[in-house]
Amino acid sequence: MLSNHLQNGMETAKLLWSRLPTSDAEGQDGVGIGHYKKTDGGTVESLDYEVIENYAYREEQALRGKLYMYYSVCVKWFFALLIGIGTGFAAVFINISVENFAGWKYSLTFNIIQKSYFAGCIIYILFNLALVLSSVYIITHFAPAAAGSGIPEIKGYLNGIDTHGILLFRTLVGKIFGSIGSVGGGLALGKEGPLVHTGACIASLLGQGGSTKYHLSSRWLQVFNSERDRRDLVTCGCAAGVAAAFRAPVGGVLFALEEVTSWWRSQLMWRVFFTSAIVAVVVRTAMGWCKSGKCGHFGSGGFIIWDVSDGQEDYSFMELLPMAVIGVIGGLLGALFNQLTLYITNWRRNYLHKKGNHIKIIEVCLISVITSIISFGLPLFRKCTPCPESDLNSGIECPRAPGMYGNYVNFYCSSKMEYNDLATIFFNTQDDAIRNLFSAKTIHEFSAQSLLTFLVMFYALAVVTFGTAVPAGQFVPGIMIGSTYGRLVGMFVVSFYKRLNIEEGTYALLGAASFLGGSMRMTVSLCVIMVEITNNLKLLPLIMLVLLISKAVGDAFNEGFYEEQARIRGIPLLESRPKYQMRSMTAKDACANQKVVYFPRVVKVSDIVSILRSNMHNGFPVIDHTRNGETLVIGLMLRSHLLVLLQSKVDFQHSPLPCDLRGGSLPIRHNLSEFVKPVSSKGISLEDIHLSRDDLEMYIDLAPFVNPSPYIVPEDMSLSKVYNLFRQLGLRHIFVVPRASRVIGMITRKDLLIEEHEHSGAVELQSTSRSET
Repeated sequence: MLSNHLQNGMETAKLLWSRLPTSDAEGQDGVGIGHYKKTDGGTVESLDYEVIENYAYREEQALRGKLYMYYSVCVKWFFALLIGIGTGFAAVFINISVENFAGWKYSLTFNIIQKSYFAGCIIYILFNLALVLSSVYIITHFAPAAAGSGIPEIKGYLNGIDTHGILLFRTLVGKIFGSIGSVGGGLALGKEGPLVHTGACIASLLGQGGSTKYHLSSRWLQVFNSERDRRDLVTCGCAAGVAAAFRAPVGGVLFALEEVTSWWRSQLMWRVFFTSAIVAVVVRTAMGWCKSGKCGHFGSGGFIIWDVSDGQEDYSFMELLPMAVIGVIGGLLGALFNQLTLYITNWRRNYLHKKGNHIKIIEVCLISVITSIISFGLPLFRKCTPCPESDLNSGIECPRAPGMYGNYVNFYCSSKMEYNDLATIFFNTQDDAIRNLFSAKTIHEFSAQSLLTFLVMFYALAVVTFGTAVPAGQFVPGIMIGSTYGRLVGMFVVSFYKRLNIEEGTYALLGAASFLGGSMRMTVSLCVIMVEITNNLKLLPLIMLVLLISKAVGDAFNEGFYEEQARIRGIPLLESRPKYQMRSMTAKDACANQKVVYFPRVVKVSDIVSILRSNMHNGFPVIDHTRNGETLVIGLMLRSHLLVLLQSKVDFQHSPLPCDLRGGSLPIRHNLSEFVKPVSSKGISLEDIHLSRDDLEMYIDLAPFVNPSPYIVPEDMSLSKVYNLFRQLGLRHIFVVPRASRVIGMITRKDLLIEEHEHSGAVELQSTSRSET
């Protein structure tokens, strides 16, 4: 077994082998693998994605035929349908709520400022404060796991790490309503990350049949008894969240493949794509229904899609240099953003948030007030600009009526034919502000001073806001930041090259892509998402260019945004490649300081209780003795399975003799679902089990419940090979054993190919039906 806890603990996180969740044994610090100490005092636990092929599992599989296999496949597709519908409706509800709150807020504020700007400012601040206060109260008192974007935790879950509480029903409720309050309250954050978490929660709840705590469960939904199937559903939920947030179904599939999941199969690709397609249908159907005016203020600004198909038609070779500069700027600002948020989040978790929930509430409320004052107050100091000559073909009106979506906002202007360019992007919803920055045929709408002011202030607000106790996404703030400096570069290009076909909005789009690439380090999925949300395939080569440059620049300084946040949260992600140092290390080196705890095949109940109390191991080798006195390892026994056996007591026996597993005469007293721990819950603990003195004197034969075929590696195998085996198969335990004394056979490719005879229907391996050639 491998261990991530060496004798000196985890003094160096750079050596990834010290973070391997390989075997849940403990080092001398007394903390078992599988329970990693988090920075906030909690724990995360490894997941058992491996199928436990014990006696009970094989007996149950033998009773199932092809009909059950077809039924299982149909249920998976049906669940993919439900995930798409559920995530789509959740996204519609969040967007309609946010848009209506924002519409009421700006309509009320614009009506009041016609009489008094001071009174309008107070109402604006109080409205935002009420929404933000509702959000932080939900998070601190009802669903603490719903804070943040949730993507690092979901990425950890799909990597094999379960953080307590991240997929519970109350987390789903807190995420939905908390996002409405935080985004509607005007904070410098988005709802896209929380929508990914929302989709994952919906998928997880469906996979385990609902929530038993809140009596919202159904037995006919409780079909999947393995973490592997639930993991696939959560992957579908993540893709559905992105598809719902951006109306980008293909981008959602690629996001799940590139960014969050660690294991991928072709069958899963089809179901993920189907889920994303269902989300797109639900979202577009809801938008069509809302066009009739049934959704209040919800309108064209409700979902994040910025159509720039009428923008710049072509670009010249000379423009590639400033576009490359945008990529460099995005890499630098993205890396700086990651580092600043890392420092501030670390300070919050280690000092500020340890003082209690009241400090979290005060912090968020203070940031809300500051954000409101800046967004309302700064435009007051900006001199208004006369409206440009109207162009009937452009479809742009200057100025817009108060409280309406669009460019050219009239705010604190002396004339009705003037607009405030800083208010156009500051005193507006983020979706509408981005649409203004991306807009075509609006050259010289924004001044360089206004864009620089907005860039500095919003960048600082985004850094400070992320990490507070509210649901917070980083996609839209990243697009806001990037599109601002991208438009600045576009203004320079327009004035330098003096060409009429250059659109500043095109450079704003490239800036948005560059900042997201420099911060999140995504390439393929982000490229497709940007194309889908802008409806302009002509810009694909340029988006690819700036993404590659920004990612390369950002990688020179630090890790991606989600990887940094996962590390500070104590989530030990296994990266796609092992560290270079592992090449010179062996499996024995990684577990050199371990003291392996064994169980005999027939063990006394009191001994089980004593061992479970004395350590936090989550996997135990089980040994037996042959007639010759030789010791054999017969399999692996999980701690969670031992606790189920102790709680049920049906397998207790008075005799210390083993039962006979041959002939299939042993009755199956357990359903496999009994051994499955509910997602994101603590499961059964030893304190929940009550045993009498007579129970402690009984025995249990562990042979029917052990995994008889755990993965085994020789002690001198390189740690890099062990790492690849562990990560690619999604394991939790690996046995490290001495060199084998003999070989009983060798399996090649032909030994794994199956032939089915047409007449008899019999199935056999090719290697038994034809000779070696």
